[in-house]
Amino acid sequence: MSARQIAVGDTVETVLTEDLTRTQIVMYAGASGDYNPLHTDDLYAREGAGYPGVFAHGMLTMGLTGKAVTDFVGDGELLRYGVRFRSQVWPGDRLTSTLTVTDVKEEDGRAVVELEVVTVNGDGVQVVSGYAAAALS
Repeated sequence: MSARQIAVGDTVETVLTEDLTRTQIVMYAGASGDYNPLHTDDLYAREGAGYPGVFAHGMLTMGLTGKAVTDFVGDGELLRYGVRFRSQVWPGDRLTSTLTVTDVKEEDGRAVVELEVVTVNGDGVQVVSGYAAAALS
């Protein structure tokens, strides 16, 4: 992506998943090695911890959101990325990410885009908020 192609205030909205499945959550548990029963054991999540059931790992939501960022800026261009987890993500949730260009500047001799990153569920509840910065060609 070129600095000439974007401007402060530009936004990109991406549907990350229409229906987050339990299979995706379990696959993430296997890939990450995080088998916390809050994410893998429905009975434990309900009876042992008082939740309605299992919920997604925060890092799964961060990873899905990060994919939206790299789809926008390109692979290998990401300089910084950080998020805050705002709310649980449940099986069946639809997740949508919105990236907003907050700055385009020169940094270390190259053009850099700064982004505000927000992911919401199907009810419009913010589940992730954060920032990203990427080099532009």
